[in-house]
Amino acid sequence: ERYTKFVKERSEIEMSYAKQMRNLSKKYQPKKNSREEDEHKYTSCRAFLMTLNELNDYAGQHEVIAENLSTQIISELTRYIQELKAERKAHFHDGRRAQQHIENSWKQLESSKRRFERDCKEADRAQHYFDKMDTDINVTKADVEKAKQQAQIRHQIAADSKSEYLSYLQKFNKDQHEHYYTLIPHIFQRIQEMEERRIERVGESMRSYAEAERKVLPIVTKCLDGMTKAAESIEPKMDTKQVVETYKSGFEPPGDVEFEDYSVSMKRAVSESSFLNARSESRRRSRSKLWPLIKRNKGTGQEDYSHLPPEQRRKKLRAKLNDISKEIQKEMDQRDALTKMKDVYIKNPHMGDPNSVDPRLEEVRQSIEKLQVEGHKYEVRLPQPQRRLSVAPSQRRESAPFDSQGNALVGNSCAQNRESPDGSYTEDPSTETAVQFKSRSTEFDDEFDEEDPLPTIGTCRALYPFEGQNEGTISMAEGEMLYVIEEDKGDGWTRVRRSEDEEGYVPTSYIKLCLDASAKGAMTYI
Repeated sequence: ERYTKFVKERSEIEMSYAKQMRNLSKKYQPKKNSREEDEHKYTSCRAFLMTLNELNDYAGQHEVIAENLSTQIISELTRYIQELKAERKAHFHDGRRAQQHIENSWKQLESSKRRFERDCKEADRAQHYFDKMDTDINVTKADVEKAKQQAQIRHQIAADSKSEYLSYLQKFNKDQHEHYYTLIPHIFQRIQEMEERRIERVGESMRSYAEAERKVLPIVTKCLDGMTKAAESIEPKMDTKQVVETYKSGFEPPGDVEFEDYSVSMKRAVSESSFLNARSESRRRSRSKLWPLIKRNKGTGQEDYSHLPPEQRRKKLRAKLNDISKEIQKEMDQRDALTKMKDVYIKNPHMGDPNSVDPRLEEVRQSIEKLQVEGHKYEVRLPQPQRRLSVAPSQRRESAPFDSQGNALVGNSCAQNRESPDGSYTEDPSTETAVQFKSRSTEFDDEFDEEDPLPTIGTCRALYPFEGQNEGTISMAEGEMLYVIEEDKGDGWTRVRRSEDEEGYVPTSYIKLCLDASAKGAMTYI
């Protein structure tokens, strides 16, 4: 019982230790937030995560030890203890019964001995009384005869008591010999064998105790090897390089500060106010050259990531565009599946109603349009060279906003936000710069207008009406015939033309396309 109690306490310690180790591993597991997910890029963080996982497995092995101790030792010893108690109780019962038997035999012997002693004394008294009566001349012969008979009776009773005493004496001697030479040694032998089995069982339990821990040593060694391997996988140079790639700002170093010559005498015609304005202007320009180190109150800009440095902003926008592109592809796959389902329903009306698919198709269409608008919103915020590398091809075809005269509003946007396309701060454009930009824009527009329109490569018929509210798209009515000037590049949009000066993009799934034989993809239906 003491050893069982020891093993039980050891099992509880192992279980408590495993629980604490698991809680420790869980406590330091990374939370589900973007910061700690980004930290998984570093080898040191991944190594620490591997160490935590190995520690969790290590705790599991201690749970296995506790479970083995409980099932293989504690439960077995508890059952065996109950059996030993029952067996020991039976042996003690046999011993008490043998002892009681010999005590009863001794009591019978003592009783017969006292009776024999009493009868002998009474027989002697009766004999003395008879002798006295026989020698007395004054006693009648009848009294003498009566005393003689009484003496004979007492002698007979004494003889019977003697026989009984001898019988009980022999019986007691026999029982005593059997008790001390047979019964008691046999009982003690069985108790001794029981104790030997108990001791042997304790030894087996001790071996099982050691084996329970030895069995998990290979797995524990693997856990420790995993921790060592995780430590060896750390690459400091790669981590520092990753930190630089993650947090580099993309700002250009400021240029040289220009020399401002105050030794030249100021002309009298220059007023004091203009002098102050010039100083404030030059001071503003000097400060603008140090813009990477100056904080501006531009608001948080969480949606367009304008609060981030250019390089970080570009990465965030590209990641957002990648997510939107995946969502668009998922919706397009769902749309294709619904379209195929509708075709199956049309060919096999008993399988379902084709019209039941239309509401879901409309939802998918609206979802695709919404995602495309959102993707365009993020794409226009990318720096100009990065827009060509954008993930979503459909948004590459979206044009920048134009005013009523056809001039691009980029200059106006920069004047309001005071930001360059890469997210850096710039100076307010002067009137001269604005005039130059407008003239260049006009020249570019003139050159663009003089270019020949794209040739048609086929025709298409609108299967569904399309409103075309987004920039770069064109509306169409159901059944309307349009000219195709650029086929789908895999982004779900086809460029069409209604007249010589009206063209734009429409969803490929909304049209039935018929290309010329010389063009790619002869007759397709989506």
